[in-house]
Amino acid sequence: MSNIFKPGQNCWRVEHAKRSAVLIDGENYFRAVRKSLAQAKQRIMLLGWDFDERVEMHDTSETPDGPLRIGAYFDWLLKNNRDLDIYILRWDTGALKSFLRFNGLKTLIRWYLHPRVHFKLDAHHPVGAAHHQKVIVIDQDTAFCSGIDVTNNRWDTRSHDEEQQYRMQPDGNDAGPWHDAAMVVQGDIAHALSEYAEQHWRDAGGKQLKAVTARADCWPKGLNADFQNCPIAIARTLPEMDDQEGVHEIENLYLDLIAAAKDFIYAESQYFASTRIAAAIANRLSEPSGPEVIIINPESTEGWLESEIMDSARARVHEAIKARDKHDRFRILHPFTAKGTPIYVHAKILIVDDQYLRVGSSNFNNRSLGFDSECDVALDASGATDKKIAEQILYTRNDLLAEHLGVEESVVREAMEKTGSLIKTIDMLGKSGRRLRPYQTPDIDAVQTWLADNDIFDPKRADDTFAGIVSR
Repeated sequence: MSNIFKPGQNCWRVEHAKRSAVLIDGENYFRAVRKSLAQAKQRIMLLGWDFDERVEMHDTSETPDGPLRIGAYFDWLLKNNRDLDIYILRWDTGALKSFLRFNGLKTLIRWYLHPRVHFKLDAHHPVGAAHHQKVIVIDQDTAFCSGIDVTNNRWDTRSHDEEQQYRMQPDGNDAGPWHDAAMVVQGDIAHALSEYAEQHWRDAGGKQLKAVTARADCWPKGLNADFQNCPIAIARTLPEMDDQEGVHEIENLYLDLIAAAKDFIYAESQYFASTRIAAAIANRLSEPSGPEVIIINPESTEGWLESEIMDSARARVHEAIKARDKHDRFRILHPFTAKGTPIYVHAKILIVDDQYLRVGSSNFNNRSLGFDSECDVALDASGATDKKIAEQILYTRNDLLAEHLGVEESVVREAMEKTGSLIKTIDMLGKSGRRLRPYQTPDIDAVQTWLADNDIFDPKRADDTFAGIVSR
């Protein structure tokens, strides 16, 4: 039983997970995806913001079976299994660049002619909105829900090395250190994610799906489960359209999780621009005994337009929150390598105390809360009799901090036991080498002048002005 999930309000469904695991960074994600795909008997479904058939699924610790390139790997799977069908649904606007690549166009044409590859561009969204969820489902048995697309710039190891030959992109460039996250699930929850994917396929006008009758174990071979036999919720954002009611489960769950926090809120997000999320955090920080709040962001968002809009929005919400943070319990932090290279944060994670863990595609921005289509999964340990679930949630948070601080998880755990504070632990361990650096508000005088004339926490404001760019 869950103490927080409310189907129809802050989630769509709550289903049993036989097994689940958090996958941190691209190498671990692509290794697990490759191994799970290899177990498929009848059907693979992939929903994404982007899909690049040239992406290579390198592995620095194992020798993979089959081709490294995902497009060639799909061909290899189809050749070795005559019962397999592959369905790929990607955002239509983002697909335009694929047609400019000769090899990409050649692959798409070949797949279009293949009787068991079904490729569909999703135009079922308002103008300017994006099909942003990242879901892969294998035989209705195992599913991945994440912030990671099968596209450029997503592969990296947890060490985020300064030089990494396998991080080279199809265009020959190194995208630099990249931090990301996913969750893999098995059981009834995977079947529910299959239904989610099937509905999106139908809404996009996809052809009739072939039924899955095989009962196969598609869990990635060799991957240890972090959690077993626990309830997991699926939360969605769906934009309002003529043929579709708006769904705001993701926003509602964010607000409920922030309200439920007792001691610590730890989040990783590509953006921090939602006034609704910021107001909820500010309210908790104004409480004398409210939680500490740590948000891990990239130093700057990618692209001039994203930087201009989203970084400006972050400056404003940061200063507005700090004005309410009388007890100094709020930090926005950026990860850097030992040599001072910023690590880009693309992960979408929320961990509240040792009770709630959430991973998915949604960011702390208005697009994710009401304009794009999004999908997150969340786990609740508060009603569980098995204490291992809460212990693993705590381990996951400490392990993420350890990665960012360049230490072992045990070092973070010991520091937390000593300080009882995320902020003091980060200050203690982040003095040299890999570290988390505090956010510095650019042009603080201009931001404070703007805030003096604008109350961004005014409940009359239905939307903030920082949503009008395409999420990644």
